[in-house]
Amino acid sequence: MSEPRLAIIDNYDSFTYNLVQYLAELGPMPDVFRNDEVSPGELASYSGVVISPGPGAPGEAGISTQAIRDLSGKVAILGVCLGHQCMGEAFGGRVVRNEPAHGKTSWIRHDNSGVLAGVSDPFEATRYHSLIVERSSIPEELVVTAWTADGTVMGLRHAKHPTYGVQFHPESVLTKEGKKILANFIRRCSRVDGATGSSLPSPDPSPPVGTPPFAPTRARVDEASGSTVPSPDPSPPVGRVPGASN
Repeated sequence: MSEPRLAIIDNYDSFTYNLVQYLAELGPMPDVFRNDEVSPGELASYSGVVISPGPGAPGEAGISTQAIRDLSGKVAILGVCLGHQCMGEAFGGRVVRNEPAHGKTSWIRHDNSGVLAGVSDPFEATRYHSLIVERSSIPEELVVTAWTADGTVMGLRHAKHPTYGVQFHPESVLTKEGKKILANFIRRCSRVDGATGSSLPSPDPSPPVGTPPFAPTRARVDEASGSTVPSPDPSPPVGRVPGASN
């Protein structure tokens, strides 16, 4: 079975390239698209799509929310921080303001399902956000998978499809089991054929670990051929811009 093909929708956030590095260590190098330079349809051939963190609210995240609506059930999806909020909004939930948590670590409880399978309960994770998906607004097709001690929603999954969201940052070095969470997502990508949406056999439970890239390549779709080609735009440095995420 071939490796899954991964794409990242970059919501103009420096943490995107931390995600690229972690995912490339755990599996295939993902293709990266800015949220205003690709359409959901152009991502339908991938096995998995990651919606990155970013500044602002879901309404300012380009195609992110629409991509979740269009692709859920066809490819595996993981929303991180802003991407998690886009997931909540895509299915009818409300995104509301909350006490800011910028660079804060919290203990997270969870239900051991989806991308959180096998993760310690509780585990410590890094948060950079001032918006949350309001628990009382979450529709029936979404399941709350993770939460803080005060009940703030930290994780969601679709009840039927491999669509997941985490409000915290698995790609932060202070999220102790972040790589395990991303490895779980890659395994779920391996079960989806992006071209058909059909399920594939489960891969080996231990994905290969490779050498992290020094210069992740941004990608774009060639409109004439439909193929993915490197973009001439230089990659931004890996790191955190204070206050960059919502």
